Amino acid sequence: MTVHFIGAGPGAADLLTLRGRDLIARCPVCLYAGSLVPAGVLAHCPPGARIVDTAPLSLDAIVAEMQQAHDAGLDVARLHSGDLSIWSAVGEQMRRLDALGIPCTMTPGVPAFAAASAALKRELTLPEVAQSLVLTRTSGRASSMPERERLATFAQSGATLAIHLSIHVLARVVEELTPYYGGGCPVALVYRASWPDERVVRGTLADIEARAAETPMERTALILVGPALASEDFRESALYDAGYDRRFRPSGER
Repeated sequence: MTVHFIGAGPGAADLLTLRGRDLIARCPVCLYAGSLVPAGVLAHCPPGARIVDTAPLSLDAIVAEMQQAHDAGLDVARLHSGDLSIWSAVGEQMRRLDALGIPCTMTPGVPAFAAASAALKRELTLPEVAQSLVLTRTSGRASSMPERERLATFAQSGATLAIHLSIHVLARVVEELTPYYGGGCPVALVYRASWPDERVVRGTLADIEARAAETPMERTALILVGPALASEDFRESALYDAGYDRRFRPSGER
């Protein structure tokens, strides 16, 4: 028996990896975060599967479901939204499973920032504009931020910022970032990227609060900040330059 932690993607049911789909299809027990995982993903569960929405459950209750499945010799598909590597609360579950001697695996999923980038039709890293992407958030009730991981610290790099779970403190985000990026820096708010009710608001640090007020968004909105969001005069990558010597295209070949 194995618990399979699976990144269910950002929202669209077809943004699920083939591996994730196949694991779900062969697990007789499925635990999923009902507030964030779309019902379409559950359609891959086998007939008669035990499907449990973990949104109202405590960690103890979730682990108890896994223990019950383990005792019965039943594999579990444990679905989390987006990708498992960030803000998924998978670490604490795996620690409990390790203590109980229950094996587990991890299958990655499409992260929200990637879906937001697709919605914007923008590459988040551009030559000589931004070559780094910082995934971060602000402090919340569930988890505070270490003092060394302040927005101002990341802003000094000039990198593209993908700020999660912070739309409710947009004013504070703007206040902290403006001294470093300037009021004209592009900003995009992407609400429920890839869902049917996806919404996008574009602006700058100077006007994004006013624009956001016209389209209220909840905590699942992602804030993207950085010059790469609007730059059009960036240098083309040398990767595809005819004179660039590559392993698979030696210099001089066309």
